[in-house]
Amino acid sequence: MKKINFKKILIVVLWIIGLSGLMMSLAFVTKKEKNVVAQNMLVSVYNTEVNTFIDEEDVKDFFKERKDSIINTSIKNINVNSLEKALNSHPAIENADISVDVNGDVNIAVTQRTPLVRVINTNGESYYIDNQSKLMPLNDKYTARVIIATGYIFEPYVSRCQFLVNNISKNKKFSKVSILDDIYNISLFISKDSVLNSLIHQINITPDKELELYPAIGDHKIIFGEGNDFEEKFNKLKLFYTEGLNKTDGWNKYSVINIKYKNQVVCTKK
Repeated sequence: MKKINFKKILIVVLWIIGLSGLMMSLAFVTKKEKNVVAQNMLVSVYNTEVNTFIDEEDVKDFFKERKDSIINTSIKNINVNSLEKALNSHPAIENADISVDVNGDVNIAVTQRTPLVRVINTNGESYYIDNQSKLMPLNDKYTARVIIATGYIFEPYVSRCQFLVNNISKNKKFSKVSILDDIYNISLFISKDSVLNSLIHQINITPDKELELYPAIGDHKIIFGEGNDFEEKFNKLKLFYTEGLNKTDGWNKYSVINIKYKNQVVCTKK
């Protein structure tokens, strides 16, 4: 007769009891969740060290204006995906995440967008391009301190805002007048270089779709040319500033610094 292994039977019984307890706990939690009502809206705003386009009250007002039922609503009836989609459409928000918990808290985490350059077109209309290459409207609450792009820029906000800037030049309808991609690429490069970022404060577009740069220091303009080979051109400019102007005390000596030509810097004295 085969000997009964009571140890194995005991282990199986304990597993059954444990699983039963777990299932009962889950059922209890599920039942509790169904009865939980949202009581608090907890908003966290990130990227505030750079921008202050939106705060906690703005987020709450956003949902209030939409007449979204959140507070005092059963959490099982809160459509988190729909609320996230709505909040992500806000022009100042790069990303929004929403979650609810059994304590009745609606947790909202918002990351603000980061403007890279402010564009002023030929009609006087003004908007930003952000660091994700998306067009962004101005904000009544806050003005970002970024590079300004002016001159022969014909592109309006409304007909471009649904496109990424780097895709605008590929669009058959817009490619002949597009200059926003050059403005974005140059501004992005400047923003990543501490020397250039503190030096260049304006980009101007000429009738020939070439770029001119204006520094914060010195009374001169920099002829950049077309928006290509910008890494080489900026390296020439930085070398000229550090090895040329600083040694000759020439910050106000020249009216024009031309870096559009390969392997040379051509200067025009005042």
